Amino acid sequence: MFKLKEVKAHCDVPCGIYDPIVAQIAALSVVRMVDLMEVGVKTKEPLGEALYQNNMSRYIAVKETEAIKCKDEIAIIWGDFIKAPQIADNPEIHTIVHNIMMLGGAAKQKVSREKAMELLAEVNKFAEIFWKIKGVKTKVAKSPYAPNEDVVYPVL
Repeated sequence: MFKLKEVKAHCDVPCGIYDPIVAQIAALSVVRMVDLMEVGVKTKEPLGEALYQNNMSRYIAVKETEAIKCKDEIAIIWGDFIKAPQIADNPEIHTIVHNIMMLGGAAKQKVSREKAMELLAEVNKFAEIFWKIKGVKTKVAKSPYAPNEDVVYPVL
């Protein structure tokens, strides 16, 4: 219809529409689901078996979904936004991304607050580098919702 011989695109979305906050919230959600699972195990008896199983199934499903979302969001930013000059300035980025991929998998496989917190820590390291690349200062603050853990935020 248009008889185009060649089409080029710079990236998947308009430049600048990247933000690690989605991955950070996903990592926080993994921590939160682990916390809820651990509380659920301690309070199983008063809940009754059906409600206990229902709650655990929901926590597990959310933990799995959020771990995948975290990995996907980081992979997109790493693959689409981070370029050779940024890698040269931040050579640790590949190790951080690899750690996120491994910890995201571990978060799915286990019920481990330690692994979930390691995932959050690596995502926060990634966020620091991301905002440094964008020329935006960052601060660390507690998330304003459970699990109330430290998150790297841009200073806007």
